[in-house]
Amino acid sequence: MSRSLTFAMYFLAIFLQAGAYGLTFMLPRLFAEFGASEKVVGAMLFVTAIATIVTVYFSGHISDKFGRVRALGIACIAIAVSLFLYGYVSSVGLGLLVASISLGFGWGLTYSLGPIVLTRLVSSEERVRFFTLLSIFVMAGFGLSPVFASVLEGFGYPVQTVFYLTSILCVISAILFFILINPIKVHALNPAPERSSRITLSGLRQVLKSRAILPVIMVCMGASVFAGMNNFQTVFADDRGLNYATFFFVYTLTVVFFRLVLVKFKGGNNPYLTIAMLQYVMAASVVLFIVSGDSIPLYISVAILFGLGYGASYPILVAMAANDAEEHLGPQTLQIFALTYFIGIFGFPLLVGFGIVEFGYTPVLVFLAILAFMEASMALRRALSKV
Repeated sequence: MSRSLTFAMYFLAIFLQAGAYGLTFMLPRLFAEFGASEKVVGAMLFVTAIATIVTVYFSGHISDKFGRVRALGIACIAIAVSLFLYGYVSSVGLGLLVASISLGFGWGLTYSLGPIVLTRLVSSEERVRFFTLLSIFVMAGFGLSPVFASVLEGFGYPVQTVFYLTSILCVISAILFFILINPIKVHALNPAPERSSRITLSGLRQVLKSRAILPVIMVCMGASVFAGMNNFQTVFADDRGLNYATFFFVYTLTVVFFRLVLVKFKGGNNPYLTIAMLQYVMAASVVLFIVSGDSIPLYISVAILFGLGYGASYPILVAMAANDAEEHLGPQTLQIFALTYFIGIFGFPLLVGFGIVEFGYTPVLVFLAILAFMEASMALRRALSKV
């Protein structure tokens, strides 16, 4: 298999399984069908967060035993099981719990190991470009799956249908990863066996003392803002009489467009300054959303600004985590980066769901805006201090 075909199949496999995360944005609507509130959505995603954190911590052990690419295939099977269960169950209970744990296991492996596999295939100078490509296919997958769900609902299909169909796509993704095991070994820049990826307490301490600690913290904050805006977007849109598919479609197109435009951009002379400016745009989009009401043009503007701010800054932040890492701790740093990301992605919705039920969503959005401004300011401080 040629190098270009290997990359094409790898990114296709990433795309097919990425829709699973996008369907977590549909959980409020799915759960509402059997009378569960936003609190239950937050609780199930918190279970997913715990499963994800445990999985990310042990992902190095799993990949050392099975190999990183084979572990990705196993993860996709777990995600497929999770989506099937979400579509199948009709009440809060053991089925939802198992589905949430399976999703956390699957996403913990795919998200932490995906970038690590790429680091073996590309040089350090190419990382921003290929991490950007990786994030494009991830974004296209999970950004379009809620739109796909909306289309199916428009044709009269229940929301469960999209969970079943995406489960099938995840099985196909698993097959592709299994096929890619040998080609990726052949095209690795370093033909030596993979270094151990295990996170040890000593390695964890070294990462937390390194320059990489800043992107590790920042990605958790950004993921929290992202989760707050996206996981409950169906709730925000329904309350304002808007179509949630509009947000996800515009957001996805914006992210894909700007990441394609910036695919050869390496962050400039001061990447953290670039990150800071983009994240201030993200913060401004949340502020605009607070005051936009039921205006469709403003709703579209929010989606564009959020897509530009979060979507374009994220791959640069991933590259900074890799570049700031100690050479011998590269895999561990990226796994810890993924771990804190998932704390935000799956853990923060517990607070958001509670906040929406108890206080309404406007105070929640205000908090998201403050969190976004704080993250942008941390990047600006690093940019100006150069430390």
